[in-house]
Amino acid sequence: MSTPHNAANVGDIAERILLPGDPLRAKHIAETFLEGTKLYTDIRNVYGYTGKYKGIPVSVQATGMGIPSFSIYVHELINVYGVKKLIRVGSCGGMHKDVKLRDVVIAQGVTTDSSIVHQVFGGAVNYALIANFDLLEKAVINAKKLNTPVKVGNIICTDRFYNDYYDVNGIFGDGKRSLNEKLVQYGILAVEMETAALYLLAAQGGVQGLGLFTVSDHLLTHEEVPPHERETTFDDMVKIALETAIEN
Repeated sequence: MSTPHNAANVGDIAERILLPGDPLRAKHIAETFLEGTKLYTDIRNVYGYTGKYKGIPVSVQATGMGIPSFSIYVHELINVYGVKKLIRVGSCGGMHKDVKLRDVVIAQGVTTDSSIVHQVFGGAVNYALIANFDLLEKAVINAKKLNTPVKVGNIICTDRFYNDYYDVNGIFGDGKRSLNEKLVQYGILAVEMETAALYLLAAQGGVQGLGLFTVSDHLLTHEEVPPHERETTFDDMVKIALETAIEN
C-alpha cells in the first residue's frame, strides 16, 4: 500500500529513518553512506531511499520545507509505514553568539510560534516539545566518539522564513530589544522550520524523534554557507545521526 505522497509499499521503509528537507541532500546521504540503496519514492521529486548502514537497514526521506509539508510525510511514516526512530538532519540559522557557522546543533527542546500545538490541545496547555532522551543521549555520545563538537539546547521552530516581526524593535515596550534578542537571552540557539512537528508527532505516535542541524547561516554575523554546498558539506551531522539511528 502506498499513499498519495509516497510510492513506497509497506516494508520498503526501514524502522530507522533520517529526514533531510532537501531531496538532493537525501540523495547525497543515500549514495554516500548507504549500501544496496533502493529508491522507493520520487513523487513530486521528493526522494526516499532505503539501504544499509553497517549492515542495518536505514531509510532517508526528504520532507520539503515547513511544518505542513514535514507533517504529511512524518504522519505517514509513523502511521502507515511503521517507522520507529526518526532523526531530522537539517540546516538552521544560528542565533546565539556561542553558535558558529557549520556547527552541529541538537534540539533538546523546541519553542515555536506555530499554532500546531494549539490545534492539538485547544489552548488548554502549553505542551512542551522535547527530544526523545534515549536518542538525545546517544547522539551526544556518538558526537564525542566522532570528535565532533555539538551544541545542545533549545531552538525555535517558526512558520515564516521571511519574518519581519522578528526584526521589529520595541515589541516589549522598552524600545530596545527585538524578539530575536529576547529569545537569545532565554537561551535559544538557532532557528528552523520543522522540528516542532517532529516532536509533536513522535509523542503522539509513541515513537522516537530527534532533531540535528548544521548552522548554514547566522543571524548575528550574516555569514552563510552557499546553497550549492549545503547538500554535501554537512556530513558530520549525518554521521552522528546514522550512528545514533542504528543503536538499539
